[in-house]
Amino acid sequence: MLKIIHAADFHLDSPFSGLSPEQAALRRAEQRALLDRIADLANEEQADLVLLAGDLLDSGRLYRETAQSLAHTLGRIRARVFIAPGNHDPYCVGSPYTLPIWPENVHIFSSPQPAGVELPELGCTVYGAAFLQEQTDAAPLDGFCAPDDGRIHLMVLHANTEGAGYAPISPAQIAATGLDYLALGHIHQTSGLMKNGRTFWAYPGCPEGRGFDELGEKGVLVLEVDRDTVSSRFVPLCRRRYAIVSVDLTGCSQPLAPIEAALPAGTGQDIYRILLTGEFPMDPATLADLEQALSPRFWALELRDKTRTPTDLWARAAEDSLAGLFLQIMQPLCRQSPDDEHLQLAVRYGLAALENGEDVAP
Repeated sequence: MLKIIHAADFHLDSPFSGLSPEQAALRRAEQRALLDRIADLANEEQADLVLLAGDLLDSGRLYRETAQSLAHTLGRIRARVFIAPGNHDPYCVGSPYTLPIWPENVHIFSSPQPAGVELPELGCTVYGAAFLQEQTDAAPLDGFCAPDDGRIHLMVLHANTEGAGYAPISPAQIAATGLDYLALGHIHQTSGLMKNGRTFWAYPGCPEGRGFDELGEKGVLVLEVDRDTVSSRFVPLCRRRYAIVSVDLTGCSQPLAPIEAALPAGTGQDIYRILLTGEFPMDPATLADLEQALSPRFWALELRDKTRTPTDLWARAAEDSLAGLFLQIMQPLCRQSPDDEHLQLAVRYGLAALENGEDVAP
């Protein structure tokens, strides 16, 4: 039985463009700190192998200390470490993977076709392949079949099970490999343990979310692998979580209360997007007040106004006023495109501007 840590998609030195420059710099530092948590986990679990399935780096243009930090941290893992470069960190001229900084326990695959490393002391063979450029339609599992020699056969691979491009692989190709476990990277959501034929496989997802398309807990997989049997355990490791909460403000007079009621406790270290929906007379000042009141509850907050103009406001289109004339113009446009956020914002901002001291005519 082998104990394995399977991780992928660190994307070290991501730009974090949705955050302030100061927050983005801190997030990049927290990504590097993640490496220590993975190394500590591998040593605490007494792992035999660590399989890293690509996109450890966000690109070849990274801070020098990041590659050095990665190499140094992997060097203090007591297990053998295998890396399969992905589409964001391909093995090519100028790649950090070609630098003489990697410790002896780290093996980096450099061929687009699977190559094997025999580990007789562990009774297993580890296969892997590498991206040599940012995108490839070549199917890395085509024609591959592990020998039936009584050993445990593993593979680490950055590949796509969800369609063409980025080293596509299919369930039939996975089943034909005869592998005991296929450690995949590229998809940023954990897949859970899957099986095609006799081959178990999984995506661990990314260990740190980088945006609102990577929600919730993030981490790595701890596996126990033997011939014909595999068990897995997901271990959360992320420093901060991304989350999206939607709050319907229809019918409320004070929006802060329903928003606070919809939020869980313990959000101070996390990054939230709150979507405000429903019919509500939102104006720029109210939105600014809400953001000021809510921001201290989060490490970072994005407040999005998706509310609609309340139905009763359209009744003012009958008024003999500038506001009434404005609503007469806007109402048919909003009826034609009820989901057009720009039109909804135009109504709110227009009314806020026009009602600055305007009197309704008798």
